[in-house]
Amino acid sequence: MNCVSYVDLHRQVSLDIEAELESAIRNLDPASHTSAARKAVITLLRHQKLKHPLSVLPMLVHGAETGNTAPAVPLSALHVLWWTSACYLDDLADAHRGPAASEGIGRNEALMASVLAGTVLPIRIIHSLPAPECVRGRLAAEMATGWAVGVEGQLRDMGGDPAAATARSVITAYRGKSGGPFSMITAMAALLSGTDEGRIELWREFGYVFGILWQIFNDQEDILSGRNEDLRNGTVTYLLTCALEESPSPAARGHLLALCSAARDSGAARTELTSALLEPSVLRRYRADLAAFRAEAHRLLGVLGGDEQYLPVLRHLVEQASAMLLQPAPVPVAPVTV
Repeated sequence: MNCVSYVDLHRQVSLDIEAELESAIRNLDPASHTSAARKAVITLLRHQKLKHPLSVLPMLVHGAETGNTAPAVPLSALHVLWWTSACYLDDLADAHRGPAASEGIGRNEALMASVLAGTVLPIRIIHSLPAPECVRGRLAAEMATGWAVGVEGQLRDMGGDPAAATARSVITAYRGKSGGPFSMITAMAALLSGTDEGRIELWREFGYVFGILWQIFNDQEDILSGRNEDLRNGTVTYLLTCALEESPSPAARGHLLALCSAARDSGAARTELTSALLEPSVLRRYRADLAAFRAEAHRLLGVLGGDEQYLPVLRHLVEQASAMLLQPAPVPVAPVTV
């Protein structure tokens, strides 16, 4: 596995993860051949397909601890189910439309399927693991904590006020909404591996830091894709707080806040606000802070150590998650007069 990426690993194990998902879904109602619940979950998984194959993260943690990724395949399936549910609920919270009728599932059916995907199926996966009962109990408790921390972070994010937000308050929200779920799965993988409590806590902290990096990665992708969902939803991102804190004057800060409000409904305001977010001074601050989170993730991996077959993959994953994707907005060229 020398010099492979997490995407390469996913290609190798994707069929195993799919088989685990199929088994879990089939057991929702094993007595029925026409289960509406099974059909709804399958359709939701197809509709809400995850863009990046981060389901291998628990396998990488387990591999780093034991040299063997296979026992963590069920946790990878659990990871897919959890994020499928969470992402759909996030879309609903952001007032996005549910799946189209042509996709074979309505909004209400998808909501019910997301409950099954995020809670019932993961619990059944945990109880099916060939592990001592006390371990399965702790894994279930970790999942409950992950939900609670993630929801807390999401609620903080939804209630964010640009005028009152700071870089610190946004990172607190990120540590919950994205860091909570990742810390959940890294701690679960470490717990399943049989390692000691100190290492479980270190893996949990790595998950928190990785979650912050991944949320920043998502924020950048949202801008680069042109979707601008954060601007449409009025989400207070870390980049926005950097722009507000780097504002050269109260008047400039007030103008940014006015653009934030207008950007929900105005394409022109979104364009102007995006240009302000891509100012060189803002991106310098953003890049420096991103580098600090990257360094912390690598520091934790250095303290943890582990199997040298899998640690490089984790380090590569950190590098990809912490890439600086945004570039300064081009400076308009003044017309030449003759």
